[in-house]
Amino acid sequence: MEDTNGYIQMIDFSAYSLGTTDIDEAGVEALSEKLMHSFTTSGFAYLKNTGISTEEVTTVFDIADQFYSLPVEVKQKYRRNETDFHERHGWVCMEGENLGKLDGLDRPADLKEAFNFKPPLTGGDSWPSEVPDFEETIMDFFNKCHDLAKRLLELVARGLGTEPADFLDMFKNIGKGRNSSHLRSIHYPPVPEVIKENQMRCGEHTDFGCMTLLFQDNDGLEVAKADGEFVAAPPIPGTVVINIADTLQRWSADKVVSTKHRVVLPYTPETRGTSRRSVTFFTHPDFDAVMTCLDGSNKYPPVRAEDYVASRLRKMYL
Repeated sequence: MEDTNGYIQMIDFSAYSLGTTDIDEAGVEALSEKLMHSFTTSGFAYLKNTGISTEEVTTVFDIADQFYSLPVEVKQKYRRNETDFHERHGWVCMEGENLGKLDGLDRPADLKEAFNFKPPLTGGDSWPSEVPDFEETIMDFFNKCHDLAKRLLELVARGLGTEPADFLDMFKNIGKGRNSSHLRSIHYPPVPEVIKENQMRCGEHTDFGCMTLLFQDNDGLEVAKADGEFVAAPPIPGTVVINIADTLQRWSADKVVSTKHRVVLPYTPETRGTSRRSVTFFTHPDFDAVMTCLDGSNKYPPVRAEDYVASRLRKMYL
């Protein structure tokens, strides 16, 4: 295990990378232990050698750029339905979210736009016809992220001492319905000359699913330490950033930790003129999964995954 900045660890995922069929059980067990060390301390880790290539990530960035470059009136056709409190497919306009609200902060809305990809599409949802190969490219990457997330969840289940097959059964509807898991592209444009007081690219928050996979191309991500100090989590070529989210912290009876993070504005005039791109895969249990503390402690009362996610979304949009 390599130490990247004194807080977030770099972990080699070769023992269980995508495409690996000759599995070394000892190597997988050691990998589970390394992951659990990170997830019970910082809640974050960098993974290298996952089986998802830099070229694949760049392809997704580039095709998303084609969508974001469209006129606003065209993008508006694909705006996400926000009339209910589920993660939904579609575009989110600039300043259309305020993640600081999740942490009770009174900040202006975030300087970003995004597109959620949540298969299967439901009534009124569609893929942008103006961008050739959009659906195929995104779905290929969605499936790769899904496969990696399943391997990570299996390793976490091992580390928490629960039966991996039973735990993974709570995620069987990813990409099929009755599950909030989704892929999200985020575009942070160059910072305008005039912004609102205390405005950020993305306010500090914790994620509210189980686990997040993050691919990023420029600086800005910062992660909170236990004392509240934020440290940079810069992009490292060939890696994916993994973090634990609220649902899994609760489910594990606080064995693993969901850590605050944010995306800050560039610090220099030169870098304020640059954009930032990220692609995230948010992993959730099925709607009907009842989350009872995995260690049997009953530290938190049981709750349906659908109800828990809805309660978090209400805080962000109301």
